[in-house]
Amino acid sequence: MIARLLERLRSAADRDLPAHLRDARRGEDLACERLRAEGYQVVARNYRARSGRGEIDAIGWDGEFLACVEVKARKNADFGRPEAFVDRAKRRKIISAAHEYARRAKVDSNRLRYDMVSVVLSEPPVVELFKNAFSEQSEAEARRRR
Repeated sequence: MIARLLERLRSAADRDLPAHLRDARRGEDLACERLRAEGYQVVARNYRARSGRGEIDAIGWDGEFLACVEVKARKNADFGRPEAFVDRAKRRKIISAAHEYARRAKVDSNRLRYDMVSVVLSEPPVVELFKNAFSEQSEAEARRRR
């Protein structure tokens, strides 16, 4: 009952948002629905690091791992798949924010995992989950190669 009331309030607030922010919110909502359907226990959304060094769209437990999830939503895939728009700089910011969250939540950083959800807002929407989409090791190797 409370969830429905919150959803109605959010819907009313969304009407005042610009279209691109409404699309982003819809993409995040669809992504969280998918995560829950896959068995994730979503514990945070839109976590912003106090340090100002990043934001995580969704954080949830998937078994023993605390998954830090980046959501990319696009109206269509005409210019590329949504997940292709997560560049190295964005991944570094996500990793930094994840470590801050883990430290504050008293979670061992070895339990962090970085997932991505790609959302194409077609009718019907296409929602794809990429578990372990990137890792701290892959980012460190990419930095060394440059």
